[in-house]
This record gives sequence, structure tokens and C-alpha cells, in this order.
Amino acid sequence: MAEIIKTEYTDDSIKTLEAVEHIRRRPGMYIGRLGNGSNPGDGIYVLLKETVDNCIDEFSAGFGKQVQIKIEDNQVTVRDFGRGIPLGSVVKATSELNTGGKFDDKVFKKSVGLNGVGSKAVNFLSRSYYVESFRDGESSWALYERGQLKDSGRKEKVSEKNGTMVVFTPDSEIFGKFDFNMDYVETMVKNYSYLKKGLALVLNGTTYKSENGLLDLVKDNLSDTPLYEPIHLEGEDIEIVLTHGNAYGENIASFVNGQNTRDGGTHLAAFREAVAKTLKEYFKKNYAPEDCRQGIIGAVSIQIQEPNFEGQTKTKLGSTYMWEKYKTDDNGKKIQNPDGSFEIDRGPTIRSFINDFVARNLDNYLRIHLDLVPIIEEKIKASQAEREEISGIQKKTRERNKKANVYNRKLRDCRYHFCDRIPKDKEDLREKTSIFITEGDSASGTITKVRKADYQAVFSLRGKPINCYKESHKKVAENEELNLLISALGVEDALDNLRYNNIIVATDADDDGMHIRMLVLTFFMKYYPDLIRRGHVHILQTPLFRVANKKERRYCYSPEEKEAAIKAMKTAVQITRFKGLGEISSDEFVDFIGEDMRLDLVKLSDEESISDIMEFYMGDNTIDRQNFIRANLKSEEELEDVNI
Repeated sequence: MAEIIKTEYTDDSIKTLEAVEHIRRRPGMYIGRLGNGSNPGDGIYVLLKETVDNCIDEFSAGFGKQVQIKIEDNQVTVRDFGRGIPLGSVVKATSELNTGGKFDDKVFKKSVGLNGVGSKAVNFLSRSYYVESFRDGESSWALYERGQLKDSGRKEKVSEKNGTMVVFTPDSEIFGKFDFNMDYVETMVKNYSYLKKGLALVLNGTTYKSENGLLDLVKDNLSDTPLYEPIHLEGEDIEIVLTHGNAYGENIASFVNGQNTRDGGTHLAAFREAVAKTLKEYFKKNYAPEDCRQGIIGAVSIQIQEPNFEGQTKTKLGSTYMWEKYKTDDNGKKIQNPDGSFEIDRGPTIRSFINDFVARNLDNYLRIHLDLVPIIEEKIKASQAEREEISGIQKKTRERNKKANVYNRKLRDCRYHFCDRIPKDKEDLREKTSIFITEGDSASGTITKVRKADYQAVFSLRGKPINCYKESHKKVAENEELNLLISALGVEDALDNLRYNNIIVATDADDDGMHIRMLVLTFFMKYYPDLIRRGHVHILQTPLFRVANKKERRYCYSPEEKEAAIKAMKTAVQITRFKGLGEISSDEFVDFIGEDMRLDLVKLSDEESISDIMEFYMGDNTIDRQNFIRANLKSEEELEDVNI
């Protein structure tokens, strides 16, 4: 029985953290994950976004037509040409929580930036933070280090145009060793330009500007020729674009007040529902919603007042209404009910607003553009026929698997899904849920022994899966291994039923392991590309080498890290090359799948053609692929065991 250690709970136990200390101690509460810049959701991009969001709000309010962004040596400079922060409030606006101009919806009716917190979080999580506001020939500035004000002042005569300039460097004490991935930054900047027609964003000297809004976004990112010209519909507080292609899945971007909600939310759910419902009613046939949306490519953007996002990073909309605020009397005082509650004035629900807009405008569009009608219906019918055929095949395969009782041998589930003691409403635990896809009894046994059983599951493949690129959909549907994987993930009927937030491919670092990895990724890429687009699929990095002497041991993930370890440890060392996960002992492996495990996010940008990628990697062996392998493959001699 564990020893219970008693501690005193006194007035001294109650602590109040200053704003700076609180955000620096609990950065995840404000910016979500930290990361090192390898994932588009990492904290350094949230800091950049919060800064640019304030510039976007100025443009939306009618001030300033250009935003300049420069990133050099991990230092970020953002300059807008809006009104500038009121000169007497520069320090207050960048250092005092819950202080800002966006609480006044007369000034910022539909803002993106976080009310009263965003710029402070950037300041407090930066090694250095400089802000200067220019207004009518004067300026006010402040300089901070790790959130502490070091100096501030006023300049009475400046030649700069009105606006605000912010210069910051994220703090390595918080983020560790990090780097900005400029591909992610460029995507962010492009999205801002698509959503704010007429705004010019200059990133490191390159200008991004859109004249056609979301239509430009969809057209610029089309990797394959769509079945018909994209439909572009605009209304007050809403803009949508949609077309269909021949790929599987749905590729729909969603935005709220210019914020890219990559995890969707109430507006995306309403848009998906509205498109399917409108097409069903137009054709007067009870088509399944998934058939109406199969292969859909599009985007939806809405503007609402005071949006409620799930999580600090604002990637999923949780609002139910287009606007919601307290009722006030003629003196601006909130009206209180007899029971003590306050009266609330609400606008239409987001669902009804989007449904009404799509039903009316998409129906009208189809009645005018009759040439599109047979193309869309043919796509729906083809999806229906294939789905019904594949569904029947998969059902028979699953029934056969159940009779053979193979499920328990393949999946070691996590307690999150079957243990009443695990709170299902804990969002932080839900985000941790992971499934490791590995091959062979040795590797799966090692991971199963050391995993965090509350939220980490293990699925064991038997040998190599089939090459989904070369085989027919029918053949894939009959495959036992892939059917079991689909069941384990819970995506037989819809991706929204995904049981694990993180799908982690964990294979050996040898030729066979790499091949298995590619076969699994090909399956996801072809039939479940949305899992990749939504950031659920990862590759587990495991060390290639162990460098040890009598005093210490280090694990290295590349030949370069190995050489650096040898040089640092100096004395005689023994180098072990790991060729398989099963070769790594359980006590060692526990560190590689813990809180700091190294994961490579599998990325798929919209402009990349899935068919072209699969043809290159999994199609016929071409000269181009041979040259690619030769250029990127480490020789086995570089990776062999060495004793020094």
C-alpha cells in the first residue's frame, strides 16, 4: 500500500500568481501546445497569429490596407497601418490582462484577436518584446524582457504612418529549441489574404493579396481538375465555395472572423449538413449525406459577434448563435430577472443561418446553371453504388473476423474507452488518446508493456498490408488487416467517430519497416485523406543509436546526433545500432513514447495531388524514384554497430 504523505493546508498554501508568472507557468492554458515549430498548431505560430490578428481587426474596422511581416533568425516583426494603439495605453494594452479595445463591440464588432489576452500572452512568452504605436506624427513605445517592462517612452515627432509595430522573439526557456517553418507561415498568410479581400500581406518581401476571396483559395489549392467549375456564393456575414472531385473524403476549409478553424466546429457541421440536405431536396431523392459530400472540395467562412472557441488556439468553433449578448436598459445597465439571472438577446442559430443561406442560394444556382445538375447527380450515384458494394463486403469480412475472434489479438485498447474510472469529459485526456500501429509480436509487445494504458492503445499488423494504390477498392475492402484497423479506429461510418486523436505509425527503422510505413500511409492517403488533413496521423521517431560509456548513455536519432554524442562524451564509448523496435528494452522504450516522444506529423497540403504522390512512391519503379532513393538513403555502413 502506498504511503500517504500528509501536508499542511494553510493560508500560505493559497497563492496568487502575477499575470506574467501565471502565463509562463501555464502557457498551455493560453496557447495550447508548445512544440518546436514542426507542427502548424505549435505555440510559436499562435504567438504570430495573435499578433497578426490584431492587424486584421484593424483592417476589418476599415483602417490600413497592408500588413508587413518579417521573420529572420526566429525574430518576428509585424507592422500594420491601422489607427495605432492609443498612445497613453501602449503599456497597459500589452501587459495588463483583460485590458483591450475589443470589449467595446462598437469599435471591434467581429474581431479575430482574443479579447484582452492575445498580445499579453505573446509578450509574456517572448524573450524580448517591443511595441511601438504611431499616431498623428507621434509615437509611444515599450520594451519588455520575458514580460517584464524594461523601458518605455514617447516620441513627439516621427515620420512613420499611423499604425502599430511589434517585434518579438519567442522564449527558448518556454519553447526549447524551435524554428519557424515558413511553409506553415506562408499558408497562414495566404489564408488571411483569401479571407480579407483587398488586404495586402507582405511576408519577407513577398506580397499576398486576393481579389476573389475564398474562390481564389479553392482554385489555388486544386491539385486535380474538379468535375465542374467551383460554385461561389456570398452573403452578409457568409461566403461559401464548393465543387466535387474524384478523390475520396471531404476537403472543406472553414473560417470564423478570418480565423482558420482547422478543427471545424458548429459552422462546418452546419455547412456539411446544409449541402447534403439541399442536394437531396433539389433532386427529390433520399440520397445519403455521405454520398452527397463524397469528393467535395470547398470552403465556408462566417462572421459572428464574440465567437466562442473551444480551446485557446481558436481552431474549433463552439458558438451556437450568430450573436449573443445581455439585454440592457436605456442607461446601458444589464436587465436582471426576478431569479437573479440576466436577460440575453440572441440572434439566429449558426445552424439555421447557414442552412437557410445554402438552401436558398445553392438551389437558385443549380436552377440557373442546369449544366452542372447531371454532373453532380452522377457523382452522387457513383458514390452510392460504390459505398453499398464496399459496405457489404466489409460487413462480411468483419463478421468473419468476429467468428475467428481475431480482434482481441490485434488491438490492445486503452482504458479511456472502456473504464468507468476514466472521465470521458476530460478534453485534455481525449487529446492524448493515441493508437500505435506497429508490426510483429516483438515490437507490439514492447510498446504494450510500457504504454500509458489510460490513453494509449496498440494495434499489431501481421506482415505487410496490401498496396492500396495498386489494388481495387473491392480488394482492399476484403482485406482482413485493414478491416480490423478501420474497426479499431472507429471510422467505418464516419470520421467524426474516430476513437483516437493521434494515429501513430511505429515501424522498424529498416527497409521492411519503411515499406510497411508507406503501405499504411498509402491506405490513409487514398481512402481517409481527411485523417491526414486534420493532423491526426504521425510517424513515431525512435532512436537509431545508443551511445554509452560507464557514466552515461545517450540516444541518437541520426548519424549526425551520434557523432555529436561521441564527441561530447569523449571517453571510450560503445555504440549500438537499433534495427528493430523489439531490440530496445522495455525500460529504455518507455522514454520514447512518453510526454516528450518525437513525432513527425504527416502533412498533406491541398495543392499536392494525392494521386501524383501515390504514383511516385507506390507506383511502377521509375528512374525518378530510383534517383530519389539514392539521394536520400543512408548506406547501411553508416548505421552499423560500432565499438570504440
